[in-house]
Amino acid sequence: MNSDAFVNRELSWLEFNRRVLEEAQDPSVPLLERVKFLAIFSSNLDEFFMVRVAALKRRIHAGDQTAGPDGLTPAETAEAVAALVRELVDAQHHCFLGEIQPLLAAEGIVLLRPKETSDEQERFLEKYFRRTLLPVLTPLAVDPGHPFPYLGNRSPCLVVSIRPSTPSALLVSSLSVIHIPSQVLPRFVALPDPTGKHVFMLLEDVIRQHLPSIYNGYDVLSSHAIRVTRDADLHTRGGPADLLASIEEGVRERRLGTAVRLQYDADLRPEILGTLLNELELSPEDLYEGEGFTAFSDLFQLYAALDLPRLKDRPLPPQPVPAFESAFDIWSAIRAGDVLVHHPYHAFDAVTRFVREAAVDPKVLAIKMTLYRVSPASPIAHALRTAVENGKEVTVLVELQARFDEEANIRWARTLEEVGAHVVYGRAGLKTHCKACLVVRQEPDGLRRYCHLATGNYNVRTGGVYGDLGLFTSRESFGEDLTELFNFLTGYTRPRGFHHLLLAPADLRDGLVARIRREADHARAGRPARIIAKMNGLVDRRLIEELYNASEAGVRIDLIVRGICCLRPGVPGLSSRIRVISIVDRYLEHARIFYFENGEDAEYLLASADWMPRNLDRRVEIAFPVLDPRLQTQIREILEIQLADTVKARCILPDGRSVRIRGKAESRLRSQERLYEASAERGSTQPHY
Repeated sequence: MNSDAFVNRELSWLEFNRRVLEEAQDPSVPLLERVKFLAIFSSNLDEFFMVRVAALKRRIHAGDQTAGPDGLTPAETAEAVAALVRELVDAQHHCFLGEIQPLLAAEGIVLLRPKETSDEQERFLEKYFRRTLLPVLTPLAVDPGHPFPYLGNRSPCLVVSIRPSTPSALLVSSLSVIHIPSQVLPRFVALPDPTGKHVFMLLEDVIRQHLPSIYNGYDVLSSHAIRVTRDADLHTRGGPADLLASIEEGVRERRLGTAVRLQYDADLRPEILGTLLNELELSPEDLYEGEGFTAFSDLFQLYAALDLPRLKDRPLPPQPVPAFESAFDIWSAIRAGDVLVHHPYHAFDAVTRFVREAAVDPKVLAIKMTLYRVSPASPIAHALRTAVENGKEVTVLVELQARFDEEANIRWARTLEEVGAHVVYGRAGLKTHCKACLVVRQEPDGLRRYCHLATGNYNVRTGGVYGDLGLFTSRESFGEDLTELFNFLTGYTRPRGFHHLLLAPADLRDGLVARIRREADHARAGRPARIIAKMNGLVDRRLIEELYNASEAGVRIDLIVRGICCLRPGVPGLSSRIRVISIVDRYLEHARIFYFENGEDAEYLLASADWMPRNLDRRVEIAFPVLDPRLQTQIREILEIQLADTVKARCILPDGRSVRIRGKAESRLRSQERLYEASAERGSTQPHY
């Protein structure tokens, strides 16, 4: 197929981030949630530059002129990316300065600038500066006697122009840099206000107000905020034998990565900007001008600092899992039938309870588990340590290369090794991204294996904000599959064949291709044929081409793709029966669900993998079926509710852009709220075992 059949990967991702920005721009979204979406948009963009733009720049530097499936070379992609980012960043600044900040002020949430403070606030700031701020500040000189200072990744800085106050023959102006310590001190400094308003000043403005105290003997000519973004992808060296040491070295070196972006105040003097460009080895296309505020990701701090429920989303407390609540113990609940959990509508405690009870149950002999993203205070990792201390066989595959979570994973790997767990780091050259836990329990009729398989991470924090599905089962066939899987992950064995699992990089893509082609065959034979696939990203060229072929064979295809989508939907003669929607709402849509109608024998798969080359070729991933008809009905309901969303869904257009789907007022459906209601309703009618 020619390049017109595909959307550029990077531009598609930026269109996804535009949808995040639209939530900040939406006046129907509670005000502080709009602030949070601005922070999410900025945080997303930071990671995009640290990983994707950095990779583009490395390819360009290496002379790579290979065009992608969309026909664009790395240089052409970088140029298009820069233009679109500038458009989005301009919209971000306008949204905050022109819309949100005035609305915050109307609600009594005020960001003061220097010289806007009262006498009381001035005294407070003077004391705060002397006692708290000054001890952690380090002004760094930029002159022939001092090397250009290191500017931290994503660390806001002030670049200050100064000159000696006393005239002399050596009267020159110099530059100095001050890192704004927003990693250790609040970026938004709360000020006293007698009227009860929530008054803040940006940390950099507090510093600006007190620059004469820092540069005693110098006149301050100007000060401007800047922020550097660096290549933060991990570049490991060495083989599997020294993977841990290699990852640790890569994490240390990450902070020294090549600069890929400079954000700066619009009125920064050209000669200072030139100095920064030269020292950071950047080009003019790497410059991103701002207005009055950089590092919007720090707005997370402002959101957290304000306890104002009326300006935030209404609480949706997670529901307990009915099957677990009504059973004698978790084991009898799973023996009674497969259990499906849908986070964050169901409490993530169901998963932590599964591991905790296994850790202390004297009948449990062994626990095997994969850990991809481990939070620093992970209750699951704590439970695994308890299990080892209780004499159980514990095998944990810790993925050291989970981007930006490497340090927490390394700490837990070492902690578990120290207490005697069998800790392995996966297969050489592959990230282990599948999510699975196997518990082996001695019961009166012999050993029984209890399984948990999931679309999302074993991480309590993300479990409260990511939409994911998990399956608990004690079917012997699943137990045999997970035994084979863990033997593959921890040793040199090849799986002898699975009852249910599709495994990447072995056969997951081929399994999906076979199912897509099966639907096409049904359509050609005049039988009902439909595919519904929900995922985070759709990039894989072969799968996209198979979807195109199935569409033109007569298959009705509905795709729910949160992020990147390189497929062009609704193109006559190419994808006329394919519809793609994207949902951006309070929870991050993270589940991977694949439905194939298959005549009258529908197949429901859940997976850890998106339809992207990295998932299908360079990671260990699994897809697994849901076999219980009762649970299949629940999954079909989830898909149909999301496809009917008329509040937070966008329809993806053939050119990769998107438009909101709007329904009539009387038929408005917000899928995440409806899924919460469905979860609560199901809990009230769940049969007791």
